[in-house]
Amino acid sequence: MGRILLLLSLCHILALVWGYSTLNPTSITTLENYSTSNPTSVTTLEAYSSSMPTSTSEITSSPPFNSTVTPTLPFLNNVDNVSVINRTETTLTLQWHKVDGMNYSYTLSYNGLNNSICGSGEDFVVTYIVLNLTAGTEYSFILYTVFKGAQSTGYNFTNVTTPLPVTNISVKNRSETALTLEWDKVSNIYNYSYTLIYNNQNISINESEESSKVTYTITDLAAGTEYILILYTVFKGVRSAEYSFTTVTTPHHVTNISVKNRSETAFTLEWDKVSNIYNYSYTLIYNNQNISINESGESSKVTYTIKGLDAGTEYILILYTVFKEVRSAEYSFTTVTTPRHVTNISVKNRNETALTLEWDKVSNSYNYSYTLIYNNQNISISGSGESSKVTNTITNLDAGTEYILILYTVFKEVWSAGYNFTTVTTPLSISNIYEKSLTETTLTMEWKKVSNNNKYNYRISYNDKNTNLSGSGEGSFVTYTVSNLTAGMEYHFTIYTVFKEAESRGHNFTRITIPHSVAGLHCQYASGGYGLTLLWDPPNGKRTAVQVNISSQSFSHTGENMYIDGLLPAQWYTLTVSALSGPMESVPVSISCQTDPRGVIAGVVTFLLLAILILCIGMFIWHQKPKLFSKFKSSKETKVSSNKYKPIPLNKFPMHFNSMQCDQNRGFSEEYQDLSTVGTDQSCTDATLPENKSKNRFINVLAYDSTRVKLAAQNSSDSDYINANYINGYGKKNKQYIAAQGPLPSTVSDFWRMVWEQKSSAIVMLTNCTEGGKIKCEQYWPKDNMPCLYGNLLVSIQSEQKESCWTRREFIIRNESASKECAVTHFHFTAWPDHGVPIGTADLLKFRWLVRQHIETYPFSGPTVVHCSAGVGRTGTLIALDVLLQQMDKEEMVNIADCVHRMRLSRPLMVQTESQYVFLHQCIMDSLTPKEDSIPEPIYENSEMFYTNAMALKEYNAASLGV
Repeated sequence: MGRILLLLSLCHILALVWGYSTLNPTSITTLENYSTSNPTSVTTLEAYSSSMPTSTSEITSSPPFNSTVTPTLPFLNNVDNVSVINRTETTLTLQWHKVDGMNYSYTLSYNGLNNSICGSGEDFVVTYIVLNLTAGTEYSFILYTVFKGAQSTGYNFTNVTTPLPVTNISVKNRSETALTLEWDKVSNIYNYSYTLIYNNQNISINESEESSKVTYTITDLAAGTEYILILYTVFKGVRSAEYSFTTVTTPHHVTNISVKNRSETAFTLEWDKVSNIYNYSYTLIYNNQNISINESGESSKVTYTIKGLDAGTEYILILYTVFKEVRSAEYSFTTVTTPRHVTNISVKNRNETALTLEWDKVSNSYNYSYTLIYNNQNISISGSGESSKVTNTITNLDAGTEYILILYTVFKEVWSAGYNFTTVTTPLSISNIYEKSLTETTLTMEWKKVSNNNKYNYRISYNDKNTNLSGSGEGSFVTYTVSNLTAGMEYHFTIYTVFKEAESRGHNFTRITIPHSVAGLHCQYASGGYGLTLLWDPPNGKRTAVQVNISSQSFSHTGENMYIDGLLPAQWYTLTVSALSGPMESVPVSISCQTDPRGVIAGVVTFLLLAILILCIGMFIWHQKPKLFSKFKSSKETKVSSNKYKPIPLNKFPMHFNSMQCDQNRGFSEEYQDLSTVGTDQSCTDATLPENKSKNRFINVLAYDSTRVKLAAQNSSDSDYINANYINGYGKKNKQYIAAQGPLPSTVSDFWRMVWEQKSSAIVMLTNCTEGGKIKCEQYWPKDNMPCLYGNLLVSIQSEQKESCWTRREFIIRNESASKECAVTHFHFTAWPDHGVPIGTADLLKFRWLVRQHIETYPFSGPTVVHCSAGVGRTGTLIALDVLLQQMDKEEMVNIADCVHRMRLSRPLMVQTESQYVFLHQCIMDSLTPKEDSIPEPIYENSEMFYTNAMALKEYNAASLGV
């Protein structure tokens, strides 16, 4: 018992003893909590007995020592087991059962430290907390049972502190089904493992590589899902405190976007909610703008409208599904805003079967195309050309028809709002005009309604006047009376079919009103009773001649009196007088006149004198009769053989020229008069047919049947007639020229048909369209440089070069029905007056050289077309000049009379006036002796002098209807 007390007392004493330490001093605690962190500071008890002092003041300590207690009592047992009942990153709480149930003390040795532990408590277990440890470290412990300086053999065990938790985890990569996590190795220790817990799954992650980072990928996840993850550091089966975090997988991207609605400045997008999840948002990127779209509604669709856009523009858009700030893979798509529509369309050209439309490119963009809709047809039109305008021609339309057209701007298959407009094709022109009645001052005409359509109106144009007529009346004909006309005046009417804003080609119709009857008729004695002078008043209106019929003879005169001889004295004669205006004749007026009776009274007295007088008169009449009455002979004269005209060598031509001009050009007059009847016995049957009469400009200039140019008939109702004849060239060049009259308004299309069919490469024009206030030739080429359609021939002006005396134009003729085209050069001499000749020969000689150069450049083209107004005077002079200059070059001689003779066998009145005939000689003369910078004084300056003889005057008067 005394021993037990001693032990208890000793135990108590030990609780109070301390020694000096080189380390930090330890605290003194009660027995239950006593421990020494440094065994070197413990003082060993030397002896114990009953005489040991009980006062603490009597206790002395010995110097500290560093050796462990040497076991002296081998009977002490080790603890059976040590358990860790709690651990932290820096502590381990150990617990064991007391050895043999005794209050032994214990020494815990680890890391070179010996901690004394009192085991005197009442409990059967000893609990001890090891402090100041390193987290995540394995410690080797030895626990000794200690009693009175003796200790057991030691219980060896190891254990670890809790490792530190991961401090930060980043998501290095993510997808719709996987997350790649990365974190720093805890304390950069390689033998730690990690446990990742999510979705009730524990994943052990061992990372023994040398990298300071740990990377791990979780797979088989659900897209767009938030996951709660817990990560533990694990060391020797011991987990750290948890590191809990949440992250999400990438959501699915949108699979399809549709444009629900679009305009010029906005479009509305629509797509299905991804996985039909309501808490996803979306990010839309375009034009460097990020738009966040939140759609938490119950609808399974997301709709969003983008505004403030530019019309007709392509946009690249990227759409992301967003969940917890994580974007899906991008869904990239392009779409466009609606382009603007066309603002205005003009009809650039129209005809009976086609419309040429023109409009400005929308926004001047080359990327837009256009779709034109009409008659259930869609026409796609490119807008990629460099021009700022788009032109398109619609063909195969019906004449005189209104069309409703809708034009769309198209960009990337997106159509603008439609631009609606209506327009019409050109209506057909009327086919024929019928003269119902004609008086001195009125003309009533009638025509059949075009296509029997009452919607068409008509416009009549004449003498710079325009009259609009309605075609809506009943019946299939339109009748109109033109009033207040001038008697005997020629009127050119053009009638157009009008439908809305379109007019047909004009149908030309020429009529001469009936001249007023001759008024103021009275007679005067003349020639001692052997003649009469008939006088009349000036015309009320217009007339070209007065025709007098007396005793079965007919005379005409352009003046206001007429002398009639060959009558008998003291005789009454009935004269019938009519006014003429072209082919029109007035109502005839008759007058009875008596020749002078005074000669009969003195007849007996003067019989001998009268006999002599009659004889003289008879001789005079015999001499003058061929000249005065040749116009009225009904007999035909035989052609004069051209063999009678001999060529003149060039070295003798000046002498010949001088001899011809002697005695007031008598030689020229006689030679020209000798040519007057050449060719006149030929037939002109086709020219005088009723359907062809209106195609002749003058009634006395008709095309001979034998040499006329025949047009190719386009249908059974067409006439092949045109007032034009073939003329042979120099040598054996047959049909080198076509001599034609200047086109009338009604024959312009025929004229171009002739040029096309004859394959002519040149047209020579020798008149101006208007001369002296009179229309001499219809302008048959485009007036405003815009292509113009004549029949089915489209004529375009390519260039125009103007000189002082002539103009040269280049035309392109396109046959619309045959889709072929050809080039034609137009030589227009502008300095040749009507009925006269040019001032000087130099300009015409230069002009002829240009024409000849062109003919020789194109030797395989068709005949060269030459025309003036009538197609005989100026036309014949130029053709003769071209032939004679070739003859002069090749043969060194010329035969002017023979050349004119041959031409008149092909066309009447070629070289129409004597002044032109003399001018032709002057041209040859000047070609032999050219004079620089001088204009010779022409011997033909006063053309009146050439008509002093009756024959020349008669021919001039007969041809004064035009040259």
